Amino acid sequence: MVNDKIVIRGAREHNLKDVNLTIPKDKLVVITGLSGSGKSSLAFDTLYAEGRRRYVQSLSSYARQFLGQMDKPDVDSIDGLNPAISIDQKTTSHNPRSTVGTVTEINDYLRLLWARVGTPICPNDGTVIESQSVDQMVDRIMELPERTKIQLLAPVVRNKRGGHKEVFKRVQRSGYVRVIVDGEMHSIDEDFELEKNKRHSIDIVVDRLVVKESIRSRLFDSIEAALRLSDGYMNVDVIDGEMLNFSEFYACPKCGFTVGEMEPRLFSFNAPFGACPACDGLGMKLTVDEDLVIPDKSKTLAEGAILPWKTSKYYTGMLEQACEALKIPMDKPFNKLTKKQRETILYGSTKEVKFHLTGDFGVNDTTQAFEGVINNIDRRYHHPMSKFMREAMGKYMTELTCTTCHGKRLNEKALAVKVNGKDIAEASELSINKSLDFFKNLNFNEQKTTIAKPILKEVRDRLSFLDSVGLDYLTLSRSANTLSGGEAQRIRLATQIGSNLSGVMYVLDEPSIGLHQRDNDRLISSLKRMRDLGNSLIVVEHDDETMRQADYLIDMGPGAGSYGGEVMAAGTPEEVENNPKSLTGQYLTGEKFVPVPLKRRKGNGKKITVKGAQENNLKDITVDFPLGKLDLVTGVSGSGKSTLVNTVLKRALAQKLNNNSTKPGKYKSITGYKNIEKLINIDQSPIGRTPRSNPATYTGVFDDIRTLFAQTNEAKMRGYTKARFSFNVKGGRCEACHGDGIIKIEMNFLPDVYVPCEVCHGNRYNSETLEVTYREKNISQVLNMTINEATKFFENIPKIERKLQTIVDVGLGYVKLGQSATTLSGGEAQRMKLAAELQKLSTGKNFYILDEPTTGLHTDDIKRLMEVLERLVDEGNTVLIIEHNLDVIKCADWIIDLGPEGGDGGGTVVATGTPEEVVNVKESYTGKYLKPVLDRDTKLTKAAKNNKK
Repeated sequence: MVNDKIVIRGAREHNLKDVNLTIPKDKLVVITGLSGSGKSSLAFDTLYAEGRRRYVQSLSSYARQFLGQMDKPDVDSIDGLNPAISIDQKTTSHNPRSTVGTVTEINDYLRLLWARVGTPICPNDGTVIESQSVDQMVDRIMELPERTKIQLLAPVVRNKRGGHKEVFKRVQRSGYVRVIVDGEMHSIDEDFELEKNKRHSIDIVVDRLVVKESIRSRLFDSIEAALRLSDGYMNVDVIDGEMLNFSEFYACPKCGFTVGEMEPRLFSFNAPFGACPACDGLGMKLTVDEDLVIPDKSKTLAEGAILPWKTSKYYTGMLEQACEALKIPMDKPFNKLTKKQRETILYGSTKEVKFHLTGDFGVNDTTQAFEGVINNIDRRYHHPMSKFMREAMGKYMTELTCTTCHGKRLNEKALAVKVNGKDIAEASELSINKSLDFFKNLNFNEQKTTIAKPILKEVRDRLSFLDSVGLDYLTLSRSANTLSGGEAQRIRLATQIGSNLSGVMYVLDEPSIGLHQRDNDRLISSLKRMRDLGNSLIVVEHDDETMRQADYLIDMGPGAGSYGGEVMAAGTPEEVENNPKSLTGQYLTGEKFVPVPLKRRKGNGKKITVKGAQENNLKDITVDFPLGKLDLVTGVSGSGKSTLVNTVLKRALAQKLNNNSTKPGKYKSITGYKNIEKLINIDQSPIGRTPRSNPATYTGVFDDIRTLFAQTNEAKMRGYTKARFSFNVKGGRCEACHGDGIIKIEMNFLPDVYVPCEVCHGNRYNSETLEVTYREKNISQVLNMTINEATKFFENIPKIERKLQTIVDVGLGYVKLGQSATTLSGGEAQRMKLAAELQKLSTGKNFYILDEPTTGLHTDDIKRLMEVLERLVDEGNTVLIIEHNLDVIKCADWIIDLGPEGGDGGGTVVATGTPEEVVNVKESYTGKYLKPVLDRDTKLTKAAKNNKK
């Protein structure tokens, strides 16, 4: 067997039709094809699944029990398979504690660097902190007022789990008689039974003294003893005063500020030693948001400026009586009140007020200080009388930056340690490219240089890998749950480049998603670098440039779903281009193309304007979004597109139109929103979370089909209503499988097996329900039809046919009516949502937002998608898209190009206008890459139009 090829025989996973294929090893192989044609089934569900399963089977049975069971893909044989690693688009982590730094492990090296070569600097007076000698400790204690009672404590256990019996025995042998355990004084003779799973602190009472000059010699000896017992640490418990902390390591000689042990855990916001105590290391804190409490500050208190109290007679009465007693006018706009009056309303007063209040519990006469609306909401949220109250108060809470650590997540001790004048949080807030410069230009003395050298090598290498995959605009402090799927995938790609493995098969899922054409070259270079190390790369991709640069190209087709699953062409990109059977080849040669609108829409003359957008890296920009047009926001990766559209515009419109409580990003004002009636966000999230959800139920056509079946003569004779034809409720469904059609058989140490229900044979319904037919088809047979077949079948029922036709129009005719929603890809789910919108009668005043709708779509799918979006705009609606795909950009009526760079270098508007205007802006990277595509396809569109004539 030649070992330079992967040979697949008889692959039948999902819709694959007995695929036989030979793939060269150690090459960059791209698998492309229509959405739903079987690309992922071949790459992930066959190649990767079998590679992973074989590797896991080579492990011991003990190791395998922790990894779960691996299903064997439906394939006759795969020869020449390497160990497989999947780099897909799943978001890295939903944990708010995960950051780019922790995911890439760069944070681990930074913590080690700051612990070993950092310089502690006192935050109070700027003094460089050095380790303390015993003499310095004696002098500090002797400064206490004479006759002050003190206890010298040796902290032998500090916040550690365990029973610590050996510690107590050691204390007893040393001759000490008292210990403080978890803050309580005990005699050493007691029998200690500490809970092993809880954290405990144990201090030995070394000496008890009264401060006076004559104790100096005894104090010196006692301090030395305490330091010996606790490895250089000592606490002084000042009776009726503050605890003093001393260390042979680091403490400020002027103010006594102590950094403590310079260990890596001090610089971790995920450990109690390093985390900010106020926000527990999250950098954010759930706080009552004044802007949500009083959204319209131009209203008066009498007009209901305070939203949570607006409908409550009890709190309205309290406010009126408080304002009367505290002389605060209720007929004056809130923003015209004095600062003191506003603060009194929000945070309360110390002056007591007589209240006569009527509430649910009767009349209440009381004299007390006015609580203030923010304090009131905070109290009712944290100490609610019911779950409903907590939810109601939660609407006015938002995550705001922690006021103690200012979003840095660490405590003041960790932030006091500097490297080249920066604390670890400041270094993490630099973008990757600036961070690289910072770590390349660090200077230390000879000793610290030797210590730092191996650490800095790791940090620089990892930062370089992130830079090489086009993520130079990210910061290490960026929360992992805010990353897009493409960004998370490229971070994992950078980690794999850093591992320098060879002989591995990497399977990637559209790594170019979210990447501007300018940054694509860097990504392709990174993929080639991994290939040159001796790895096989299997990449599912639709990007033209990546396909052209591939060593081997596989085109799946000819259609999608049950119409796909075949290899239409395989070979070098040139061979695929010359293959007449390849749809991808026809698009690569220009034989087929996405047409360019030869006339741009003028719109309805109205616009929505966002003024002063300043969230994240947006630099106080003002942006117009013309209505009645296909608007598009683009720009290099990290330029601020998602921040402008999703964080500022979408949330601001949701707040104005729907009273949504989610706080928008920082902006000054928004105008023109009254020109639209409805905001509709069409994303790629699943259309249903359970297998019971399907295209028929989501689009509402199943209701009409069930009604139709209930109107048949047979159903009427039996007295069946449309509920009889639902597989979700008792009556018509098969009760043996509860309407699922399949039954799960648990196989213990083997994977669970799903078998068709023996009673209904996978039909979901009981035999009586299946006896009712329409045009000789029962309800189960209808659900098993593809949408193309169902459209023809119901052509005489206009209501059903119209709804099904919209699904066909968005290119999903191959999907079955009853296909589980959980099996649809993100692109398919998004188009299903578009189909549902197309069914509705449009007022022409809707505002649609789509974030990168071309994810997972072939050029032919994009062509269909654009036809659907054009229909929405032609009805008078506005469609706003965030996109990098040039085939979509060239079809826009109005482009907003952000940049010029990513991260700190972005956040400004580089160009606005039609595609023809943007290509002439020299500063626009989008214009540079758009020009050749626009020129070529405009000529092709004109030629095609002339040929039709």
